[in-house]
Amino acid sequence: MDLHTIETTIRLRSRSEMPDWREGDAWLAGGTWLYSEPQPALRRLIDLTSLGWPAHETGSDGLTLAATCTVAALERLDLPAAWIAAPLVRQCCRSLLGSFKVWNGATVGGNLCLALPAGPIIALTTALEGSCLLWAPDGSERRLTVPEVVIGPQRNALAPGEILRSVTLPASALSRRTAFRRISLSPHGRSGALLIGTLGADGAFALTVTASVPRPLRLAFPRPPERDDLLHAVEAAVPEGLYYDDVHGRPDWRRHMTLHFAGEILAELTEVRA
Repeated sequence: MDLHTIETTIRLRSRSEMPDWREGDAWLAGGTWLYSEPQPALRRLIDLTSLGWPAHETGSDGLTLAATCTVAALERLDLPAAWIAAPLVRQCCRSLLGSFKVWNGATVGGNLCLALPAGPIIALTTALEGSCLLWAPDGSERRLTVPEVVIGPQRNALAPGEILRSVTLPASALSRRTAFRRISLSPHGRSGALLIGTLGADGAFALTVTASVPRPLRLAFPRPPERDDLLHAVEAAVPEGLYYDDVHGRPDWRRHMTLHFAGEILAELTEVRA
């Protein structure tokens, strides 16, 4: 969609070129949402893609994803064999249903900052304990967890002019076993519930709940709980009235699927292998 109100587009070459933030500004990365509907309040776009950030960097301490890393680039990643959570990356990427044009445009940062409950990159980075690096207009930086960044449907914790620079997933989280469950009302529909379980070599268990709730939820336990204890913990964290309600699923259905998937994930990760 053409944005007829835009008067200026700034292509940044370095952080020092970032202009003072003003009303009517918007950061531009993939633009898959920005160009999908009218944006009458916008007057200026500030392009982050021209900064040339490496899409991803792998080190002994973990994986760092630039905010401008596309879903397509993320899905193609070849990760170290020791990071047995690697299949989860592809599972979450493929939960962003769209054409190859969307995959090659949509970015990690866009999915996080748009803060839609069904955002699959939100689910991935929450489950793998992502740490978000934020750049402020005054040159300072801060780090927040993904649940601290995503505070509600299309609401994030970024201050005016602040940008998401990158998300780092620690090697310890990437080295855990994972279990994934997702459901939608139609074969190619937006997620109605997306849950991820992780289990570490030390026995630590965590359950991440997204899509069925307004913001990401991660429940951590020092060891796998009993099934009833897990379900009680989910119920305590998400009272019945807080399940998300939109055209992609009723709250009662989302609650039922969340509890059902939580039990399945626990069983899968704690099953005794022969």
